[in-house]
Amino acid sequence: MDNALLWLVIALLFLGVLAYASQGTKSLEHRLARVERKLDLVLGHLGVDEPGTELAGEVEALLRQDKKIVAIKRYREVTGAGLKEAKDAVERISRGETR
Repeated sequence: MDNALLWLVIALLFLGVLAYASQGTKSLEHRLARVERKLDLVLGHLGVDEPGTELAGEVEALLRQDKKIVAIKRYREVTGAGLKEAKDAVERISRGETR
């Protein structure tokens, strides 16, 4: 019985450590997203375009052909962006937003 109680306590401690670590990761991701938004605002205010404006034209052409998935794949190939970032960027392009 004491052995089972010990394992239960160890498991609970392990779960607590995992929960604490995941909160730290979410906090860092949130902070990074805020910094990126601020940087986008600064670049937009300064009139600095993101490199790859020709990519935006290519994405727009694909969107006109109703090839959104292909446009997302192409954006990822050129920029190395993750799936969500590429999807968001392609959607911004489709709405005519520059950043």
